[in-house]
Amino acid sequence: MSCAALALVLGHAIPFGAAREADEGTAAHFFQLLMVTQAPIVLIFAIRWIPKAPRQALQVIALQVGAALAALAPVFILNL
Repeated sequence: MSCAALALVLGHAIPFGAAREADEGTAAHFFQLLMVTQAPIVLIFAIRWIPKAPRQALQVIALQVGAALAALAPVFILNL
């Protein structure tokens, strides 16, 4: 989901530029939905897999957090 959000941000910023818009468009709403719905999925994963395989589960969660930060970085850097 984070990769899809990153692709959405870059796919919108490249052709249309990084200018702020008066009204949030469809891309912004999809980005928000992707990022918000990712959190409960990662939480369910953590609850299920940390007791069974803590090391591997924490590696996957770290990867998810890194991907989420990578998706959020262009938004903050370009002030979208």
